[in-house]
Amino acid sequence: MERSRDHHKSRSKDGSRSEKSVTINAPPAEPLLGDSSVLGEEVQDDNWGETTTAVTGTSEHSLSQEDIVRITKDLEDSVGLDCRRYFSLTLAVVLGLLVFLTPLAFLALPHLLWPDKLLVCGTACEGLFISVAFKLLILLLAVWALFFRAPRAGLPRVFVFRALLAVLVLLFVVSYWLFYGVRILDSQDENYQGIVQYAVSLVDALLFIHYLAIVLLELRQLQPAFSVCVTRSTDGETRHYNLGQLSIQRAALAIIENYYRDFSVHNPALLTASKSRAAKHLAGLKVYNVDGEFPTTPATGPGNNAATGLAHSQSRAMIAAAARRRDTNHNELYYEEAEHERRVRKRKARLVVAVEEAFTHIKRMQEEEQKKAPGDVMDPREAAQAIFPSMARSLQKYLRTTRQQHCHSMESIQQHLAFCITNNMTPKAFLESYLNPGPTLQYGRERWLARQWTLVSEASVTSGLKEGAIFLLKCIDFSLVVTTKRIPYIQLSEEFIDPKSHKFVLRLQSETSV
Repeated sequence: MERSRDHHKSRSKDGSRSEKSVTINAPPAEPLLGDSSVLGEEVQDDNWGETTTAVTGTSEHSLSQEDIVRITKDLEDSVGLDCRRYFSLTLAVVLGLLVFLTPLAFLALPHLLWPDKLLVCGTACEGLFISVAFKLLILLLAVWALFFRAPRAGLPRVFVFRALLAVLVLLFVVSYWLFYGVRILDSQDENYQGIVQYAVSLVDALLFIHYLAIVLLELRQLQPAFSVCVTRSTDGETRHYNLGQLSIQRAALAIIENYYRDFSVHNPALLTASKSRAAKHLAGLKVYNVDGEFPTTPATGPGNNAATGLAHSQSRAMIAAAARRRDTNHNELYYEEAEHERRVRKRKARLVVAVEEAFTHIKRMQEEEQKKAPGDVMDPREAAQAIFPSMARSLQKYLRTTRQQHCHSMESIQQHLAFCITNNMTPKAFLESYLNPGPTLQYGRERWLARQWTLVSEASVTSGLKEGAIFLLKCIDFSLVVTTKRIPYIQLSEEFIDPKSHKFVLRLQSETSV
């Protein structure tokens, strides 16, 4: 047993070495509800916020020295990512200033260094000034629209196409400066109109590079090329998305954004029922060693052999009885789920009736307030606080039964109730958020938003998506398993139908009476 355990540990270590793990940082927020999540159905009082319940027990998560080292490493990596983000932003600003100031420097340096030698700038030359001014304005607006955006996330590796474009722009501007220094500054060229045309050509080339950036950064990924299957590891919820030509890290970012919109909020409390049921069944199952050695005495004889055979037969009988009890577990599961569904329907019916009565009371209050003076009218917030106690007990019991009590606080429920009253919504519209769990973004940010996602991939995260590529997106409580399939090539054929084939002639034969 020890040998197999050591072999399993070594195999897991080798497997972990073959994978590459990088981190995607989301905008700073509260950690995902994982460590403080409810691991079982809490026993709470009916009055919200008046009492608190402490749940004690054996924790499934423990911190070892290796975990502490890993957490420290994650913090250091996050600090390194922040420094790298500001460093890349500084480089982008410096490069942008170099690009926009270079054409102006080309036009200003001749007037500063050899103003007496310059020829008079004619009408055509002055028209080029206007061209340079408007092209620089267009380039400034285009760069602002494409590049100056709030960062959606911090990626673990550099964006390859953006880095290539930055290098291309830098080489392009340096080449223009070298040519300008050798052919214009050294010779002190007197033809100022040629210098202005040289600056205009630089601005034109920068506009073409910006067009290339639009093609590579925006248009290239619009055409769907891959179908990815995203599966949550805890409950198996699955979604499918079509993605274009993206790198693995940018595909992971798109998947995380779609996850917050499409997947239901992760509820660890729903998983505890199956875990407790499995633990109970395993605790009731006993295993006996049939083929093991029984203690014997030096004096062996027919009596000892008979006792040994009796022990073997008893052990087999007990194992058979345990197997029969195990086969009846599906009946227990069936009745347990049926009882849970009955309780949910009962709680739901009580909640619907309580909410309808509360909204009916609101309508009566609104009719009474219309007769009052304008200063005595109750605002929606006060109305929500007034009718909330009438439905609080039924709503809390329903949320506890469906294990959603940690997803909704009293403050959030009252805010939602005030919102429904303000917009004149029906009781069904108010209950929709609680009867049918919605997407993750429907809940408060402190309930679901994680600061870090870890991307685990055997291939380089800067490489593009390929057929059969598999990678993981790990969070605190769960992971998203992503598999990639290429969209197949579709061949359409055309079949021509002759319009004349649909026509027919009806010939009638006249009959004569005899």
